Amino acid sequence: MTQEQSTRTGTTKDTTPPGSEEWDRIVDVLVVGTGAAALTAAVTAAEEGLDVLVVESTDVWGGTTSISGGGLWMPNNPLMGRVGVPDSTEKALTYMETVIDDVGPVSSRERKLAFLNAVPDVVTLLGTLGVQWMRSKDYPDYYPDKPGGMIGRSLEVRPFDTKLLGSWFKQSRAAKSGIPVPLMTDDVWELSRAWSTPGGFIRGARFVFRTLGGLARGKRLYGLGGALSCSLMHIVRQQQTPVWLSSPLTDLIQDDDGAVVGAVVTRRGRSIRIRTRKGVMLGAGGFARNAQWRKKYHGLEQEYSSAPEGDRGDVIDLVAQRGGALALMDDAWWGPSTVGPGGGVAFSLAERSMPHSLVVDASGHRYLNESESYVDFGHHMLERNETVTANPSWLVMEARHRRRYLFSAIMVGKKKWAAEGLLLEAGTVEELAEKMGVPAAGLAATVQRFNGFARTGVDEDFGRGNTAYDNYYGDPGVKPNPNLGALEKGPFTAVRLYPGDLGTKGGLVTDPDARVLREDGSVIQGLYAAGNTTASVMGRTYPGAGATIAPAAVFGYLAARHAAGRKSEPVADERGELQEVSSQ
Repeated sequence: MTQEQSTRTGTTKDTTPPGSEEWDRIVDVLVVGTGAAALTAAVTAAEEGLDVLVVESTDVWGGTTSISGGGLWMPNNPLMGRVGVPDSTEKALTYMETVIDDVGPVSSRERKLAFLNAVPDVVTLLGTLGVQWMRSKDYPDYYPDKPGGMIGRSLEVRPFDTKLLGSWFKQSRAAKSGIPVPLMTDDVWELSRAWSTPGGFIRGARFVFRTLGGLARGKRLYGLGGALSCSLMHIVRQQQTPVWLSSPLTDLIQDDDGAVVGAVVTRRGRSIRIRTRKGVMLGAGGFARNAQWRKKYHGLEQEYSSAPEGDRGDVIDLVAQRGGALALMDDAWWGPSTVGPGGGVAFSLAERSMPHSLVVDASGHRYLNESESYVDFGHHMLERNETVTANPSWLVMEARHRRRYLFSAIMVGKKKWAAEGLLLEAGTVEELAEKMGVPAAGLAATVQRFNGFARTGVDEDFGRGNTAYDNYYGDPGVKPNPNLGALEKGPFTAVRLYPGDLGTKGGLVTDPDARVLREDGSVIQGLYAAGNTTASVMGRTYPGAGATIAPAAVFGYLAARHAAGRKSEPVADERGELQEVSSQ
């Protein structure tokens, strides 16, 4: 440790650039946020031997990552190689180039390659430091029929014993809003049919035994996004990197050339000026909870987001005011969502894809493949709503769907849903249409046509059930198409679907090293960003499970590596004593 870094308490001597005001703290790298992008950057920077400080604007850590599915779409990752599953950077790039439309620099070939080339290093580094990776071996890419598409590229983290974090876990978003069970990605698709197929029953039994086994061993296991965020934070704590909660970034400090040399953070009612030798890394999330921006950029009077309340875009706005370029601000990680009693939003996955169900607009007609990826579903909802009301749309189910398949959002609250008019039920399709407020003749004709597709196994209108991804959330016991099942047996049920999201997709434009760019394409030196703070390398689509978190982590890693290689800003003009702020 240099004299500049000294200890985390007491005083230390340092120098500042000529003409600068006093600094309250000096570090190599300031990391803003505590999701996958931020924590991966913090871990990587610390491994590079840098002095790191992490700040979080809310009173809990973990970001959207901690309440997500926790998957990472990591093509050609080392776990695939260990079990002989063939993949390559070239194959994955072919797939990405095929499914991702050109949206400018953010989805350039160079950015895609930077992501793909770094995947093995990220997985290896985090694995070496303690992240227990697992392959979601059955999860297909979202367009597996496209060139380069395949099954089993996604990774997740084994259920994590949150007791390892001690009292620090109580300050996590996972503890506040996560699922307190050792659930894993591949559990979800089979558990949704736990009482209708042998595979689902077996998976359910494994899940129960896993849960009970953890309790018997005195562990408090969390899976999905909680496992990922807690695993990363555990490494951060082991590296003794300080993390400040309730400490939002409020300003950036730039030199005469525009390079970022520090930042201002508000902590305990005081503005703290932080000098950064290597850079500021932004992983502060998007703007899913900013009603004004959602209306401006998405045209939505109300958002139905699964992102946390702190996701307000303040950091994006701050950098934009300093000249940072923006892109994809009109897009999000869309997905159909239900709104339950009390306004709780739940993302819809398996229930809309299982047989004996369909989705219609306000006219009572289908307009999409109900089993398609959630981003495509969201785009189609919004596009349809421009001509026919599709916000909300209706998920219509018959008795076999309700009896055989798990609908987690209403599983324990059906009476409340019904009492508040959020779940409608009727003995016939025509009676249900009347309650829904859609033309009875239109819905009846839609159901009749759909039932014909269910009998032949071919959806002639939208191709539902034609791909391995569609089938993933289907019922293999239903023939001839695991995603198609007639709607014939009452009672019939309907719930509203809204254009929800997992977070916003637009933000700062960054280069292959995760450096923030200006509108003219020049680099803002010393400023990095990753995750939902940035415009996604995935463009307007979603190549596979975890295509949100994977680039967040990878570009967080790349940012830290690049920052570590930067020459530290020259320090001159000695200025006397500096009282450092407590890192607790």
